[in-house]
Amino acid sequence: MKISIVLITLNEEANLPATLESVMPLVRDGEGEIIVVDSGSTDRTLEIARSFGAKVVSEPWKGFAGQKNSAIEKATGDWVLQLDADEALEPQLAAELGQEINASGHAVGFFIPRKNFFLGRWIKHGGFYPDPKLRLIRRGAGRFEEYGAHPTIKVNGPTGRLKHALVHNAYPTLRGYIEHMNSYSSSGAVVAVEKGYRGFNPLNIVVRPALTFIYNYFFRLGFLDGHEGFLLHLYHAVYVSWKYAKAWELARKSRH
Repeated sequence: MKISIVLITLNEEANLPATLESVMPLVRDGEGEIIVVDSGSTDRTLEIARSFGAKVVSEPWKGFAGQKNSAIEKATGDWVLQLDADEALEPQLAAELGQEINASGHAVGFFIPRKNFFLGRWIKHGGFYPDPKLRLIRRGAGRFEEYGAHPTIKVNGPTGRLKHALVHNAYPTLRGYIEHMNSYSSSGAVVAVEKGYRGFNPLNIVVRPALTFIYNYFFRLGFLDGHEGFLLHLYHAVYVSWKYAKAWELARKSRH
């Protein structure tokens, strides 16, 4: 069985080496391929990708789901593993993936747990672990569907779950996290408006974020992740407020 590892990139020179190094056990000796669809990187992203033997394609940005589907469509393997450029495979996961794709079974996709790191700390509580993601699918069995900045794969058929994890080195700095949440809240606002959100609602802009913090930090034990956990859940609550405020702004503009 052959596996295709597919990624989309834009200026990922800081993250890409660790990601591609982690998948090399799956692609050595012609057993797999790496496909990178880039949307205009100006750093060393393309050079790094080619140094690992990746097939690199440059395409205009089509949205998260459209770009990821374009990468999947270029795969020639029996199985497709979709990764973000800031994710890497645990060594045990690489071995587990190799075993799974060569085993006979009826599953057309597999959920993989993910370890999310914030300011260098693995966030184990507050809903951030095991954070299962459907990332391994049989070629042709599924596609991404748009959902703001977090599109999800939909498959036709049974799925399974793997034991070992992806390592998600998402937010090494507060500045990077806040910039991402600003962008994600804009995408989330678009989704909210498409679902019918229209009015200015203080409950969503003030009360919902406060309840989100209380639920994740206290009831889901986010406080066990120290200072990093406190900041993560605080600013995640701020993201919720931004999303609904931006949704109101978009709806107001559309009416005018």
